Amino acid sequence: MTIDKPKDILYSLAKIIAIIFHPLLMPVYGMAIIFIAPTLLGYLPFNVKKLLIFIMLVDNVLLPLSILPFLIQKKIITSWAISERKERNILLIFTTLLYCATSFIIIRFPVPVFLKSFIIATAFLSLIVTIINFWWKISLHSVGAGALIGLVLILSLKMLTPLDGYLISAIIAGGFILSSRLKLNLHNPKQVWFGLLAGFFGLTFSMLFF
Repeated sequence: MTIDKPKDILYSLAKIIAIIFHPLLMPVYGMAIIFIAPTLLGYLPFNVKKLLIFIMLVDNVLLPLSILPFLIQKKIITSWAISERKERNILLIFTTLLYCATSFIIIRFPVPVFLKSFIIATAFLSLIVTIINFWWKISLHSVGAGALIGLVLILSLKMLTPLDGYLISAIIAGGFILSSRLKLNLHNPKQVWFGLLAGFFGLTFSMLFF
């Protein structure tokens, strides 16, 4: 029992990391970073920040979570973890449509272009991941980690502000996220690394063009 205890602790820690850095929460974290980072975007009125965060929480976190009990009841998915590739398809399609709806809403707001670019890029990345998932299982947690790293880099470059601390923190968080997916034995190394790269390049290239 004593020998297995460290393993149990690491496994529990991996599960906690998986919950804290759930893919649905990553865009909200990204928006929060945009608002608190020491750039011009940080001077947006608090009411505007609060409204945008509220929209993302409702559209892209609460609504996707609310459909899970229905999918479980109808036996479309077997558990809240949704670890099977095919079970993810419906939820990913639903989530992508919600990101598109969020993009449509935010585009109509008089907010900086960078914020509109971020949410559109997030919707585009969700679409790409959905398409990939039809043929191959990719780590959604790793996609979120890569996207977060890419966002901090793009934010630093476009706002001409060094964000070394934020970038290092995002990279370290990404390392924990990838390690947790492997520790939980839910993905293999190829799936987590491909997810990280897909999230990073998918978001950064999208934000350069949108």
